[in-house]
Amino acid sequence: MDLIVFDFDGLILDTETVTFEAWSAIFRDHGVRLPIHEWAKCVGTSYWAFDVEAYLEEQVGRTLDRKELNQRHRDLCREALGPLQPRPGVLDYMEEARKLKIPIALASSSDQNWVMGHLSRFEIADWFHSIRTADDVEKVKPDPELYQLTLTTMGVKPHRALAFEDSPNGVKAAKAAGLYCVAVPNSVTRQMPLNEADRLIDSMADISLRELLHQIEMSRKQG
Repeated sequence: MDLIVFDFDGLILDTETVTFEAWSAIFRDHGVRLPIHEWAKCVGTSYWAFDVEAYLEEQVGRTLDRKELNQRHRDLCREALGPLQPRPGVLDYMEEARKLKIPIALASSSDQNWVMGHLSRFEIADWFHSIRTADDVEKVKPDPELYQLTLTTMGVKPHRALAFEDSPNGVKAAKAAGLYCVAVPNSVTRQMPLNEADRLIDSMADISLRELLHQIEMSRKQG
């Protein structure tokens, strides 16, 4: 592989579980439930792909104070995000890629301020040779534009690049751009269909990047 591309939310940092659990708590406060299949509409793509406040109002049968709802959600997320660390094995993969002299890039449907804020907090922003976010494209995942832009920026052919994703929308974007895609689901996306990925692993801590790349190469030769 000449390039490894990482998703951000849910893959490097499991903000997706934090966000879903915060909204789930708010729904429970109102005596209703937030189904995972409804929430899946906005996972790995634009947050606005699913109007969670409108769905809550529909379930309770009345208009709610959306400003108050969003403040409650921000407070719950802020509390949970404070101690949150990168997912197991992800930093090891990045360090191993550097040792193997394989450039790494990031392609995220979130905005740049959100992504760079977290990358800077963990002091890993300068590890990436390219960082592309929602601010750089007209369409986010599942559209392949983020991946296509990353490949163009890095001068790499699709079949020479590997994508790590955690959500169906992310997998669709990577595959549409022609990349080999490995899905690494979190506790939320594990409940979603990821069958379009070329391979699925439970955690980056379960297998080294070197071994994974070797297995991918062997499967390609056999296939």
